[in-house]
Amino acid sequence: MQDLDLTIRNGTIATAADTFSGDLGVKDGRIAVLARGLAPGKRDIDASGKLVLPGGVDSHCHIEQLSSNGVMTADDFYTGTVSAVHGGTTTIVPFAAQHRGMKIKDVVADYSKRAAEKAVIDYGFHLILADPTEEVLTQELPEYIGKGITSFKVYMTYDLLKIDDYQMLDVLLAAEKHGALVMVHAENHDVIRWLAKRLLDRGHTEPKFHAVSHAPLAESEAANRVIQFSRLLDVPVLIVHVSGAESVRAIQAARALGARVYAETCPQYLFLKGSDISRPGMEGAKYCCSPPPRDEASQNALWAGLADGTFQVFSSDHAPYRFDASGKLPKGEKTSFKEIANGVPGLELRMPLLFSEGVGKGRISLNEFVALTATNHARIYGMYPRKGTIAVGSDADVGVWDPDKETKITAAAIHDNVGYTPYEGRTIKGWPEIVVSRGRVVVENGKLSAEKGSGKFVRCGAPEPLKHERKPTTEMRLFKALIS
Repeated sequence: MQDLDLTIRNGTIATAADTFSGDLGVKDGRIAVLARGLAPGKRDIDASGKLVLPGGVDSHCHIEQLSSNGVMTADDFYTGTVSAVHGGTTTIVPFAAQHRGMKIKDVVADYSKRAAEKAVIDYGFHLILADPTEEVLTQELPEYIGKGITSFKVYMTYDLLKIDDYQMLDVLLAAEKHGALVMVHAENHDVIRWLAKRLLDRGHTEPKFHAVSHAPLAESEAANRVIQFSRLLDVPVLIVHVSGAESVRAIQAARALGARVYAETCPQYLFLKGSDISRPGMEGAKYCCSPPPRDEASQNALWAGLADGTFQVFSSDHAPYRFDASGKLPKGEKTSFKEIANGVPGLELRMPLLFSEGVGKGRISLNEFVALTATNHARIYGMYPRKGTIAVGSDADVGVWDPDKETKITAAAIHDNVGYTPYEGRTIKGWPEIVVSRGRVVVENGKLSAEKGSGKFVRCGAPEPLKHERKPTTEMRLFKALIS
């Protein structure tokens, strides 16, 4: 047996497909052997009584990103990645955000420099497209897709980000032509704008009216609309941060017809409710995100969707803003619900929350947990099998979890730069005690051992097709040939 740099022995190893007892050996940052009875390596970890899981992949988080309203997130690439890895995530895919009038090359260069200087774990990028001009779609996008940025997000709402239906069709067609995936924030902008104006005109400014203006129907209508665009062109889409039961049903119906629709949900929709936004004073602003948390019926629909395959990925949508004038509350106590910075933190707690309330309470299996938090992200965004699994040849990204460790969540114990957590005071069971990134033990018993800038950029590839996808008909191929 080769001289191993690291061994993790006597644990229960779980992937998206299998669970087995065994040992894992690492050489030069990659998994070199999976076996039983391995001799100790240069560094040996005894994982007796522990779970050995793939490092998490969080494919939806906002790090060191300037919002369209000019507010910078609280986390940069150092604090964001430090927080992620303490919660078991070893790869993130945040956004390089194009605002209107910006060149893609300038956007990517800026974010790449920040990440290269600060990230302690590996990272890829999505693009946010706010200005899908012909030059962007025909020249700039193909160039950066070829450089490993193979997914981009578009918005159906927000004044300074939204694209119209005509542009959406152009974006979808360009994505398929060049082997990329479109992520969609699906909410009906005019419904939200119409409701918000009437609320504000009547003096309803408190945070709780954020949820009223972002009605469930605004989400489900937009989700259904983009599904139909996907079906028209036979092009895959991923609907991000799904929050409501009606949207779940729209996605399920579309996929029953063979539509190429992926779906994602997030911790805030499983563990927070609309009633949280109604907390006294400005406290409800801590829970304002778009779409907002819903009700118990929606939570139940989301849990069912995680178990039955409606959702492929569980992401944090970490959008960290401090609870002060620099972030959530630009006008202090006078900030109206339309002025509150949208988003909640959750990068560090994404995996522990789902493990505790999903695996621990029998809602999902351990293998489903691995798929939802790691493997499916890597598959969808073209990083598999380098990332997202435990297999010979894969990067040695591993979490050694104590399934019985109880943790009381406090903002003081979390490693982001936000200053609060919407999950304050909850007790959860299960936590990664040791986290390994590319063969480096980067977290052990709550202590970080990784330098700024030690994370590496991961090139993404074309998304893997969904298992349920049907092959295009001859008629569809002819139609697409005519319009391409």
